[in-house]
Amino acid sequence: MGGLLAPQHLLLLAVIALLLFGGRGKISSIMGDFAQGIKAFKKGLADDNTADSAKSDAATKSIDHQAAGEAARRAEADSKVERSLS
Repeated sequence: MGGLLAPQHLLLLAVIALLLFGGRGKISSIMGDFAQGIKAFKKGLADDNTADSAKSDAATKSIDHQAAGEAARRAEADSKVERSLS
């Protein structure tokens, strides 16, 4: 059951202190690497989004273009039918 400063507690505190303070700038270098990873991840997402939006824009434009041409043909056919009925 040990007291407040049992050998296991002292060992755990020593390991934590060694990790935090054992070496020059370990924590800052770990955080720097972590920040670079996040930036690379965001950049990858942005690249994927721009590629996807470019593909979807091209597909949308071609569909809209085809639909507009089809609507114009229908209007022309309708006007021909109206002229023939008159």
